[in-house]
Amino acid sequence: MKTSRDADESLKFRRVVLKLSGESFVRPGERGINMNEVLEIARQVHAARSEGCQIAVVIGGGNIVRGAQLKHTSASIQEATAHYMGMLATVINGLALQDALESLGSDTRLMSAIRMDGVAEPYIRRRAQRHLQKGRIVIIAGGTGSPFVTTDTAAAQRALELEAVVVMKATRVDGVYSDDPELNSHAVLYRHLQYSAVLDQKLRVMDHTAIAQCMEHAMPILVFNYKTEGNIQRAIRGEPVGTIISSQLAPAER
Repeated sequence: MKTSRDADESLKFRRVVLKLSGESFVRPGERGINMNEVLEIARQVHAARSEGCQIAVVIGGGNIVRGAQLKHTSASIQEATAHYMGMLATVINGLALQDALESLGSDTRLMSAIRMDGVAEPYIRRRAQRHLQKGRIVIIAGGTGSPFVTTDTAAAQRALELEAVVVMKATRVDGVYSDDPELNSHAVLYRHLQYSAVLDQKLRVMDHTAIAQCMEHAMPILVFNYKTEGNIQRAIRGEPVGTIISSQLAPAER
């Protein structure tokens, strides 16, 4: 059996920000929350934390309401209001993930950029850092607290604030492809990309503001398939999983 010290020494990424989309809380094509799906993610996050990794989770809310789309469905809803509705949806997801993690024995804190003291702590950078140091999984909801900002950009922002080593973007595919692999069977999986290539090729990875922010501060992004059991643990150990986006050239290009 590994001791906590042995486990910690096996890690490449000791503090991470894990970005989960709202769609990861449901099966493809569904809406709302499917607790079986939430528990599947929670088990992997719990296992990764058990290896000594400090984990902050930034959550989307598209399974409940996506503000960017809602604005087009009704002329009576202002765009800023639609974005606030989307941010509130992330808190609902955060509560579901918190209960799932705690049912497995994890110690958690749910923090929100929008104050709602009855269900979540206010997001304060130093307090979040302290929770991480104490071994708690920090669930960050409410985006940045401001409209017109995606939760991808919130993940990049929180990673920089919390001095994370990497942003881990969880998806349903194995990484970044040259085209949509579900539509094009000849799409090529990239194992390594530079930020500039993602922006220049307009690859659908994360919001481009998030990519640009990570590029400016040399924050690497790992895009991987969370549906493959154990991938979160493999990722924090530095095993070859998914696509890494950074400022460095791929090995073959050096």
